[in-house]
Amino acid sequence: MRETRLDTARIRAARPMIDPMFLDTPLFPCPALEPHLGCAVSVKLETANPVRSFKARGTELVASLLADGGARAVVCASAGNLGQALAWSGRRRGLDVTVVAPRSAPAAKLDRIRALDAGLELVDGDFDLARARAAAMAGHDGIRLVEDSLDVETCEGAATIGLELAGAVPSYDAVLIALGGGALATGVGHVLKELAPGVEVICVQPLGAPAMTRSWRRRRVVTTGPTRTIADGVAGRRPIPVVLDDLLLVADDAVLVREESIVAGLRMLLDHAGLVVEPSAALGVAAILEDRERFAGRHVVTIVCGANVDMDAYRRWIGAPIPPPP
Repeated sequence: MRETRLDTARIRAARPMIDPMFLDTPLFPCPALEPHLGCAVSVKLETANPVRSFKARGTELVASLLADGGARAVVCASAGNLGQALAWSGRRRGLDVTVVAPRSAPAAKLDRIRALDAGLELVDGDFDLARARAAAMAGHDGIRLVEDSLDVETCEGAATIGLELAGAVPSYDAVLIALGGGALATGVGHVLKELAPGVEVICVQPLGAPAMTRSWRRRRVVTTGPTRTIADGVAGRRPIPVVLDDLLLVADDAVLVREESIVAGLRMLLDHAGLVVEPSAALGVAAILEDRERFAGRHVVTIVCGANVDMDAYRRWIGAPIPPPP
């Protein structure tokens, strides 16, 4: 029997190390969505904070431990959200933060990284090329490389969301989690399987960025070619083996959704919940739209994980015609 890297006692101990502004986020029912989705939907909102995503739960933990250990500089690769969160957490603790990001990352995310006084290096390529460049910089300069999902602290910081969900009233029977590198899914999934084992943990990934889902299904690492999705926050193509091992222990299912369903999810969250979110945050709604029968009559929680959106692109997506549901 495989053992997970995550530990619930450490996850509980992580909460005091995280700024309270990132904890105890709203969880609220959204009855306006029910007629359109055929099930009761509650939203766990992780965007009402200074970095507009759940990522700071992990970077607060990472930065606290690094600063306590005497580190002075860190580097990470990011599509935008992790870099912004690490810049925020690092600046508060006197860490010199450098972020390596794809040049194609949303301009709004890159601008916020710069605004938080982090160094920013852009690469021509995707996230996995940025990850390779960040690793090379860390080795050359002798500084700490922070790797989302590989560093268990990023998973255990995200797992504090699971602690909050496990104690939620009223109860629910499924949670939909955006799946990218795996920190959010493994963290939340670990806690729920231990504290609320009756809850179905369903991971959702775009059809155009399917590496982790294919890996979960085949129970081995599957790498893919270039990604093709507007959900840049989950667009990796080289899963990390130990993260996949953790995911295999906690995920009940992993599903892929089409781009048009993601856009429809964005529009529904705007129209019926008043939320402007990035595409990764709409994956849960997209999953319900593509399989209404599966969720009919159930109470589902979807984690709205990020709102760092390029507004010009968002306006194009929202204005685009939406095809009828499958």
